[in-house]
Amino acid sequence: MAAGHQAAADAAADALLAGGNAFDGAVAAGFASAVCEPGFTSLAGGGFLLARTAAGADVVFDFFVDTPGRGLPPAERRPAFEEVTVSWGAATQAFHCGLGSVAVPGTLAGLLHVHRRLGRLPLADVVTPAVRLARHGVEVSPAQAADYRLLAPILQRTPAARAIFSPHGTLLEAGDTLANPDLADFIERLGSGRDASRDAGAAAAAALVDQMAAGAGLVTAADLAAYEVVERAPLASTYRGRTVLSNPPPSFGGSLMALALRWLEDTGPLAPADSPELALALARLMIDVDAHRSAEPVDPTLPVRPAATRGTTHVTVADAEGNVAAMTASNGECSGDVVPGTGVLLNNMLGEDDLHPDGFHAAPPGTRVASMMSPTFVLDAAGGVDLAIGSGGSKRIRSAILQVLVGVLDQGRTLADAVDAPRIHWDRDHLEVEPGLPEVVVAALRDFAPVNVWPDRNMYFGGTHAVQPGRAAAGDPRRGGAVRVV
Repeated sequence: MAAGHQAAADAAADALLAGGNAFDGAVAAGFASAVCEPGFTSLAGGGFLLARTAAGADVVFDFFVDTPGRGLPPAERRPAFEEVTVSWGAATQAFHCGLGSVAVPGTLAGLLHVHRRLGRLPLADVVTPAVRLARHGVEVSPAQAADYRLLAPILQRTPAARAIFSPHGTLLEAGDTLANPDLADFIERLGSGRDASRDAGAAAAAALVDQMAAGAGLVTAADLAAYEVVERAPLASTYRGRTVLSNPPPSFGGSLMALALRWLEDTGPLAPADSPELALALARLMIDVDAHRSAEPVDPTLPVRPAATRGTTHVTVADAEGNVAAMTASNGECSGDVVPGTGVLLNNMLGEDDLHPDGFHAAPPGTRVASMMSPTFVLDAAGGVDLAIGSGGSKRIRSAILQVLVGVLDQGRTLADAVDAPRIHWDRDHLEVEPGLPEVVVAALRDFAPVNVWPDRNMYFGGTHAVQPGRAAAGDPRRGGAVRVV
């Protein structure tokens, strides 16, 4: 398995060693990630899990967020945001947070749904690693410490958030211990039996609704009652004779990935790795796909939907029986708010203005927010999963996954080398470029378009955690990637 934090990978490994399957492992890692990667994910965020069962069935579990406001008059569905500016080092970006930025959460519902449908271990066993991490603390990784610094204005905006991220008055750094005893108690109650789980969920929902009503938030009891995890057939496409499965509409990440691969295949054989010709071909492709996304919805039968998000993590788990799970989950940048009594951080999926060209909260309540998240399988000639992959990174998700796929499928790189290779990304009117490319490549890109070369590798360029079942796994160092083999 490959994940964004060693503790998440260890949680998945514990589930497999206890006799669980890949789906137990993914759910265990999902709960653990909510503890050890709080800058990227939360039980009050949203996500997707692409599953291949040992029997050969493929399904996408969509537990992403909904737009809130069921039962509220339109005049009361107004955004109430706090704006903060975040610096990536080589670029800055404005984000909105606060209770008005919170969408209807889906991650907890999704993890419980996947466990009921495909898991086999008792839930108490699956969540034990997360409870232990939250109660006794987990060492803050360098990747998480960097994210805390990035999101400091959000993570320190409320007393509840400061109690988690600045328990001694200053922001936690790499090597410090992050503990969340309220979250430990909440997860433990979830796993302690059906009645206790129902009661814990109901109490958390009531606390969230009261918090929203008192603080200009828009999530209502009707929103929580109506929320559903949706099971969808994966979007199937082909690339150089291989079948590729990914996230279908209403989200557009998988569709844009399929489009990019089709266009790339139409160009014929690719130039060698680290060549100007390959870099220029990828840059042109990113521009074309970006222009296509801007011009029309991926599926013209569906309305244009708001899209998210940035603070994201991924876990991939494969077991010896042939079960494979690729799960991507996000909490945006988080809103800076915590559900009282639970230690659960709220998302800010509705607070990013570039994702809402029609205005904040323009979509009707109950609309499933679209996403760039793209958990993906590449199948071999016999129909088995040859590569399972996903990434965090908002719009960089598709470019990160694409460049790893090209590295493995076209260039014959090892999975670890493909994940580690420098990346480029087209951002509206210029190229963002990681260090490490040959000077001749950078020069060719500069002749083609404006270029911003970063001083170091950065989580901005995504975090692809991938597995080739039975052969290899790779965790992306940009986002604290970790691998476990059992």
